[in-house]
Amino acid sequence: MTEGGVAPTEGGWRRVRSGGGGGGADQDSGGAVRRVMQLSWLLVFLSLCLGVLPTRAGEGKRKLQIGVKKRVDHCPLKSRKGDVLHIHYTGRLEDGTEFDSSLHRDQPFVFSLGTGQVIKGWDQGLLGMCEGEKRKLVIPSELGYGDRGAPPKIPGRATLVFEVELLKIERRPEL
Repeated sequence: MTEGGVAPTEGGWRRVRSGGGGGGADQDSGGAVRRVMQLSWLLVFLSLCLGVLPTRAGEGKRKLQIGVKKRVDHCPLKSRKGDVLHIHYTGRLEDGTEFDSSLHRDQPFVFSLGTGQVIKGWDQGLLGMCEGEKRKLVIPSELGYGDRGAPPKIPGRATLVFEVELLKIERRPEL
């Protein structure tokens, strides 16, 4: 028998009294110690599981994807925050459904970059672009229209795919 501690038994662990002779009140049938050990292992298991599960805030987070479809050889001016951009674009849902295009209107879309006039995915994905360059942007909902979407064409939590061509950069003089 082990002195002053715990000893393995057929059903788990039991507390053993120092100098341990007979069975008296100081000897535990193993229930309390066994429950503590089981609870300890359960807590270790749960903490490991919870450590790998995504939190609600980070759940499903995806990053903006930027692909260059057409590069420009000579690029003296790259787009930056505050520039007025003239672009043509076509926007689609992930399943390929087109929801908007400036090409059908034969009119470029004009806006100021980095000022919140467009979705965050555009403000980020069109930085550093050259006139004549074409990009494909895959924009997660967090950088697009979020949980609410833009009904009726864009459902909530939609990932958006844009093909964009930068036609012209208007650089504002610095103040």
